[in-house]
Amino acid sequence: MVDLEKSKIQSVAQYIDEVSRQFSTGKATEHSYRPALAKLLGDLLPKFTITNEPSRIQCGAPDYIIAKGKGATSIPVAFVEAKDIGDSDLDGNRQHKEQFNRYKNSLDHILFTDYLDFHSYENGLPTQNIRIAEIKGNKIALIDANVPMFLEMVAHIAESTPQKITSSTKLAQMMAAKARLLAEVIEKTLETDSEKTGELAGQWKSFQKVLIHDLTERQFADIYAQTICYGMFAARLHDDTPDTFSREEAATLIPKTNPFLRKVFQNVAAFDVDTSIAWIVDDLAETFRVTDMPKVMKNFGKATGQADPMIHFYEDFLRYYDPKQKKACGVYYTPEPVVHFIVNAVDEILKTRFNLSDGLADTSKVTIRQTSNLYTDNRTKDHKRYETREYHKVQILDPATGTGTFLAEVVRKIYSGMENQKGAWQNYVEEHLLPRLNGFEFMMAPYAVAHLKLDMVLAQTGYKARQDKRLRIFLTNSLEECDHDTGTLFAQWLAQEASEANLVKRDTPVMVMIGNPPYSGISSNNGEWITSLIEGYL
Repeated sequence: MVDLEKSKIQSVAQYIDEVSRQFSTGKATEHSYRPALAKLLGDLLPKFTITNEPSRIQCGAPDYIIAKGKGATSIPVAFVEAKDIGDSDLDGNRQHKEQFNRYKNSLDHILFTDYLDFHSYENGLPTQNIRIAEIKGNKIALIDANVPMFLEMVAHIAESTPQKITSSTKLAQMMAAKARLLAEVIEKTLETDSEKTGELAGQWKSFQKVLIHDLTERQFADIYAQTICYGMFAARLHDDTPDTFSREEAATLIPKTNPFLRKVFQNVAAFDVDTSIAWIVDDLAETFRVTDMPKVMKNFGKATGQADPMIHFYEDFLRYYDPKQKKACGVYYTPEPVVHFIVNAVDEILKTRFNLSDGLADTSKVTIRQTSNLYTDNRTKDHKRYETREYHKVQILDPATGTGTFLAEVVRKIYSGMENQKGAWQNYVEEHLLPRLNGFEFMMAPYAVAHLKLDMVLAQTGYKARQDKRLRIFLTNSLEECDHDTGTLFAQWLAQEASEANLVKRDTPVMVMIGNPPYSGISSNNGEWITSLIEGYL
C-alpha cells in the first residue's frame, strides 16, 4: 500500500515535470498538456478508461471522460474540462459561464482544471479546490504538501456514483439538463459534419423528407434528444431489473408493438452508435439506474393528483427542458374530466344521431370501392384499377394524439361497457378495437409515450398483446399530404412508418375525429400543402 502511494505521488511529480517542460517552451497551448493529464489520470485510475478524443470534444463533450471498467461496457462516472494554464475562471463566473453551467447542471461529477488547479463539483455544487503546482518564472513547480489531498480527490472520483433520485421534480430537472446537453452535442455533431455524410446527418435528412420539410438542425437535435431521454425513462419505468439498466437493455424494453421506436433504440444501443452521443446516453442510463422509480412516481402522483403520472410527467420534463418549445408545440394536457366528457359525448352522439346502439364499441363494417395504387386497368376510362375493401364503420382518428390521452380514454370507455364480457375481450381487441384506433403525432417523444401508454392501458384491461401486431399510432405529419416517395436507409424505418400512415390518410374512412388542436393559437406546423388549403378555405 505504501509503495502504491509512493508510485502515485511519483506519477503526479512526473506529470508536473512534463507540464513544466511544455510550458517552458513558450509555445504551449491548452491542447499541449492534454496527453500528460490523460496519462496521469490513467496512472492513478488503472481500472478506469480515460477518454480524450478531439472529435468528441469538438462535438460538445468535456475534454476527458472517466469511465469505470474497460471496453464498450464501461460506465461514465466523472468528467474533466480543462482550460489553459493560468485561466482564472475555473468557477465559470465569467467567460466560461454558459459552458460550465451546462456541465454542472447535467453531469453529477466534474472537475474543472487549468492543469494545475482542480475545482471539483458534485451535483452542481462546488466541493473542493486543490492546487498541485504553481508558476515560477518560466517553469512549473510542484506543491508537495497538496499532493495527498489531490490523490484523495481522484480516489473519491473513483468511488463516485450518480445522485440517487427520489423526487419527481429532481428527476424531471436532471432529465431536462441531460437532454439539453445531448441536443447540443447532436447539433454540434451536425455542424462539424460539413459534408453531411454521417449517421446523424442522414437521420436529419430523412426527417426533413418524410416528416417536417423545414426541420432545422437544432429542431432535429431537440426531437432526437427528447426521444432518447424520455424513451429511456419509459423503458426504465417498466424495468424489472433496475440494477443492470443500460442503453442496451433499454432497447429490449421497447415493445415490439412500436417497431419504429424499437429500431431507433436498437441503433442507439449498438456498439457502433455515433461516439459523439454514446457517452451522454450512457451517463443518462446510469442516472436512471440509480433512480428509485417507484418512489419518484408515487410522490409525483400524490403531488399532482393525476391518475396517469407517466404521461403528465412528460409535461413537467418539457417545462424544464424548454418552456418556449412547450408553448409553441401546444404541449398542454387536456384535463382528464374534459377528456372524459368529450369521449362520452362522442359515444352518445354515435348512439343517438347515427343510430349505432353500441356507440364507440360498434363492430359493424362498411365496404368501400377504392382505387389501387399498385395496379392500372386499361379497361376503365381513367385507367385506374378499382378494388372493394372492408373497413370497420367507426374508424377513430386523433390527428394530434400527443401522448395518447384521448385514445386511452376511448379504450377505457369501451372496456367499461364490456365488464360482463371479459372472456370476449381479448378477441374483441384484436378483431374490432385495434383496427379502429388511429393516431398521428409528429413529435417523437410524445409519440413514444403514446405507444407505451396504449400498451399499458390495454395490459391493465387484461389484454395480452400479440408481439407481431403494431399499434396504429404513427409518426407522421397530419398536415402534410400523403407522400409515396419516402426515401431509403434510416429513412427506411421512417418510410415504413409513413407508408402505413398514408394508408390511413388516403384510404381509411375516418368517422370520428377526436382530440384537441395545439394550444398555441396558430400552429407552427405550416407546410406548403396545408397552407394552400387554409388559404382556399379563408
